[in-house]
Amino acid sequence: MKLDKLFQSLLLTGAVVVLTNTPSRGKEVLKDTEGESSSATVADSRFKDTVTVRNQEFSVSKSPALASSDRKPRYGESQVEISLPNIKSKESSKKTLPVKGIERISQGAALLVQSPTPEVVQVTGVQATRTDQGVEVILQTTQGQELQITNRSADNNFIADIPNAQLLLPSGDGFIFRSPNPIEGITEITVTNFDANTIRVTVIGEAGLPTVVLFDSDEGLIFGFTPVISSAQTPQLPAEAEGETQTEQPSTPDQPIELVVTGQQDRYSVPNATTATRTDTPLRDIPQSIQAVPRQVLEDQQVIRASEALLNVSGVQRGNSAGNTVELFNIRGFQQFGGNLRDGFRDSSNFVETANLERIEVLKGPASVLYGNLDPGGIINYVTKQPLAEPFYAVGLQIGSFGLVRPTLDFSGPLNPERTVLYRLNAAYEGGGNFRNFDTEVKRFFISPVVSWKISDRTDVTFEFEYVNDLRPSDRGLFAFGTGIADIPFDRVLGEPDDSSESTQFRTGYRFEHRFNDDWKIRNRFRLSSVDAISYTTEPDSLNEETGELFRTLYKEVYELKNYGLQTDVVGKFNTGSIEHQLLFGVDLSWQTEDGFYPFTETASINIFNPVYGNVSRPASRDQYPDSFSFRTETNSLGFFLQDQVKLAENLKLLVGGRFDFINQSTTSSEREDQAFSPRVGIVYQPIEPISLYTSFSRSFQPNFGTRVDGSLLEPVRGTQYEVGIRGEFLNSRLTTNLAAYEITKSNLGVTDPDNPIFSIPSGEQRSRGIELDVTGQILPGWNMIASYAYTDARVTKDDNLQPGNLLDGVPFNSASLWSTYEIQTGDLQGLGFGLGLFYVGERQGDLSNSFQIPSYVRTDASVFYRRNNWRVSINVNNLFNVNYIEAGGQVRRNIDPGAPLTVRGRVSVEF
Repeated sequence: MKLDKLFQSLLLTGAVVVLTNTPSRGKEVLKDTEGESSSATVADSRFKDTVTVRNQEFSVSKSPALASSDRKPRYGESQVEISLPNIKSKESSKKTLPVKGIERISQGAALLVQSPTPEVVQVTGVQATRTDQGVEVILQTTQGQELQITNRSADNNFIADIPNAQLLLPSGDGFIFRSPNPIEGITEITVTNFDANTIRVTVIGEAGLPTVVLFDSDEGLIFGFTPVISSAQTPQLPAEAEGETQTEQPSTPDQPIELVVTGQQDRYSVPNATTATRTDTPLRDIPQSIQAVPRQVLEDQQVIRASEALLNVSGVQRGNSAGNTVELFNIRGFQQFGGNLRDGFRDSSNFVETANLERIEVLKGPASVLYGNLDPGGIINYVTKQPLAEPFYAVGLQIGSFGLVRPTLDFSGPLNPERTVLYRLNAAYEGGGNFRNFDTEVKRFFISPVVSWKISDRTDVTFEFEYVNDLRPSDRGLFAFGTGIADIPFDRVLGEPDDSSESTQFRTGYRFEHRFNDDWKIRNRFRLSSVDAISYTTEPDSLNEETGELFRTLYKEVYELKNYGLQTDVVGKFNTGSIEHQLLFGVDLSWQTEDGFYPFTETASINIFNPVYGNVSRPASRDQYPDSFSFRTETNSLGFFLQDQVKLAENLKLLVGGRFDFINQSTTSSEREDQAFSPRVGIVYQPIEPISLYTSFSRSFQPNFGTRVDGSLLEPVRGTQYEVGIRGEFLNSRLTTNLAAYEITKSNLGVTDPDNPIFSIPSGEQRSRGIELDVTGQILPGWNMIASYAYTDARVTKDDNLQPGNLLDGVPFNSASLWSTYEIQTGDLQGLGFGLGLFYVGERQGDLSNSFQIPSYVRTDASVFYRRNNWRVSINVNNLFNVNYIEAGGQVRRNIDPGAPLTVRGRVSVEF
């Protein structure tokens, strides 16, 4: 079947299933500010006009504001005012509170409502509007009646914790909603994720504690706040409300408040991810190891390159950088060649830009069941920022060692009054920052506008665009010497100081989603990406270790890549008896072309111990090079996949899926068609709520571009993984751990044909076994941590040209990382924080022949930062003790990338 001739459309249909849920009732609780408690029974105000608290009787009266309101009071049909003594100040403070005939406990003037709910409720938006009496804050959710509230007051601060709820704003998981000075009398409103299952609402009064009213509505859960107006302030209230500012309920909203939604997460753990299932699934329900590096870690570590962030993930090592022109990684022992994902699409970026990243998700093991031809070690998915419904503006400036200058901006908000069209604009410029002695400096420009359109309540479409221009030194790094690395300065260049590489990357596409109802939806996405690159490189060839003379070749490299992707899938929920299903069916189409032209010539050698530069003469045009080689590859694929997430019981989940792929690949001399089936099956058992035990089996495939002596392409490379693990959520789900053990076998690898060395045969096999541990989250308020450990045993098991048992290159037996920050929460030093990081990588083999070794290292990083209101200032020191270390090898005796020496980065940012 010729996939490039496939021009027919696919019609997808789904069934509609309606699920009914019965909400549970909760208990309301009051506690005093001193921490003492006593019971008080409050009857429905229709039947009782007083309330007894601590053996004292207080008057209860119905609120007249309720009579004209269409909204339903929280937890009952009536609303009362309760005047309670303030235990701390001995003054009386009156609160307007909705009540029902349930037990309460007194705590000064604060209301508490506390009851666990069986499921985590997602709050998808926060809206605040001015009213005649104050301000209303709406937590937008279709499950508002299921939210229970635990409230308290501290000085002028009203604080409400909502357990079993999660804030998922349009910008992504874990964002903070903040409105400074929304109205007169209130200095700030914030809504944030306090931990993985708790939302915290904080309202700070200027002259006193605001009056609070609570409602249910079709919009969600609504807080009404009336501020205390001091004598120095002029109340902006109707005449009939004078004298009742402490008791009146806010009226219907009439004016929106401008708000600030920050792009900063308040925790390190990410409870949900999409990479493993292509649905928004809690990590605890996924039977495969998946880790996420959230935005807060990127900011705390001042990450510029993705490789810096991925040091925090177990089993991930930086791989061959191809002369400092790309970022590739080893995952679970296997070098990536198939690329990574960006928002679920195959990504062809040379260097991933981090300015618009929301988080990085790493799925360990085969992922072909959902994404087609990929390496079996795993896949990295870069999740980008999305438009916000409220105005948000942030600018930052980063400066550092070796001339680094990096300004960034992040703007977002609505484009029309109805807020149905939203935008986000991220941009960054990077100059300098390279510690190696090159004349060429890094110059990088990035811009990414995104526009989303809410066509209707059920239909959305998002248009995306990215442009990157990147100029940097073309750098093959150091050279092996004997069984180790040449003893020369780590900043010494073995090419020429003016070697350079320039690439232009372009990406555009759309994402369309239509929801038929609450259970079924269809998604369609398209992505076009391209890379054009040109480089001038003086490549090292061979080294005379007696004299130190390094022979070199001069290359001019011209490279082009284009990738088109089209995805359509249907997601639906339904029940078969008591068993719940979430079904995913999809179709993927992709077309990829890759062209390279490499003219080259021999050039002057250099002595690595006493280099003399400037003896290389570059031809004016590529026609003047005496030799050249070129290649062209084209890969077209069509994939069908089906996945079912089955909830057999509350503590038993099954994940089963399969994918059929049809691949057509061609080169300048050969063409091949293949079909592949990639299954995955896994099961999760949760003996207690915080613990998940899981096991899984999965397979992968990847096209093989090696050629036999007859010119035909080799069969696809296959991967098979078995994995078992345990995932735990502790400290009220603030801290997440994952311990996994696995075995992956990679077969059909192309190896050199012993009878015809310039050709290949598919007889190679490699195997990786290991144990991995990841810990992320919040230990205490203000104390965050992300840590990892990996033991990896990756070896050659079959190869006609290598000794079986040889270790795979670039893969240490042991590696570990720890990064932790603490931010002072109260007092005069509130907002001041400190960070410390330790990164260990054990000894690695430099090539498959195991002819030389790359030594182990421990790198220490540190940071200090200060956050005040919407300002943040931070200083990071990487490689604090200035150790010499090797980041990655190039799979051969050349192309060894040294790590940077002591590096200082400072950053100042402001959000408004």
